[in-house]
Amino acid sequence: MIKIVVDVFSGDNPAELVKGVVNTINACDDVYFIMPGNPEYLETELGKYEFDKTRLEILPASEIIGNNESPTEAIRKKKDSSLVKGMTVLRDDENIHGIISAGSTGAILCGGIFIVGRLKGIERPALAALLPTATGGDVCLMDCGANSECRPQYLAQFALLGSSLMNSVKKIDEPKVALVNVGIEDHKGNTLTHESAELIKQMPLNFVGNMEAREVLSGKYDVLVCDGFTGNVVLKSIEGTAKLFATKIFEFAKKSAESERDMKLVKSSVMDVLSMMDYNSKGGAWLLGCKKPILKIHGAATAQTIPNAVNLMRSMVEADMIGNVIKSLA
Repeated sequence: MIKIVVDVFSGDNPAELVKGVVNTINACDDVYFIMPGNPEYLETELGKYEFDKTRLEILPASEIIGNNESPTEAIRKKKDSSLVKGMTVLRDDENIHGIISAGSTGAILCGGIFIVGRLKGIERPALAALLPTATGGDVCLMDCGANSECRPQYLAQFALLGSSLMNSVKKIDEPKVALVNVGIEDHKGNTLTHESAELIKQMPLNFVGNMEAREVLSGKYDVLVCDGFTGNVVLKSIEGTAKLFATKIFEFAKKSAESERDMKLVKSSVMDVLSMMDYNSKGGAWLLGCKKPILKIHGAATAQTIPNAVNLMRSMVEADMIGNVIKSLA
């Protein structure tokens, strides 16, 4: 049985996430949930559904950490918040495998560092997103938003974490690690990329050098390393470009389509492509570098997100990704 904490109250729509938890319980017989939050609200929402109540536990929590709060202050002062209570029970109970939260990235990062704790040898945890590639596989982009300001040793550690993820979860032997840069030549970039590259070269990784952002989804690489500011810009740019292309394809299709059937075919194909980039279908992004698995889902996540997030969590737990990182760090 996989035990998972789900912080539904930090998201935009707790009721949707509660529904997702219930749907997951009904679809999977190997998952047990701990849900921190307002007991009265949760009992009311859960009362709308039929499910195995022996596989869900409510953990009373009276506070919520909002997106506009200082993450460090909120983690320190709001001890009875759903996120803090959830991360605390995750840290203290060895039988709980991980946590899924729709909270702010900053609060989840602070909770991961100060409550759950970092792995020995990791100075800053990083957000890792899996993106689809042109060759049908996945590429790990990290950091994609947790650390805007980075030191070279952080990026070197990100490379190690990303390589361990793709090796243990995606079963890729010697994942190809690249540094996101403005050119592939060694002399390109800034002080951060130059110094980071030198450190990564010294690590037992399959480091292939610099890469340009236009090759992110090419399938030529398995792990893309950058600071959180750059990674988040890359991620949001991909999302925006995908939406633009979908809109333009519909516009041109309407002008040339000869029948309603043609438009339905176009719409179906475009939606299939967009679903590959949809945060609800992907599940979420890992906060790698902490002592237990932490999964960040979108603040606007829906019921559909939860089962996908649980599948991600299961893959990490079953692959013992944390154990593999510890071995690599040793």
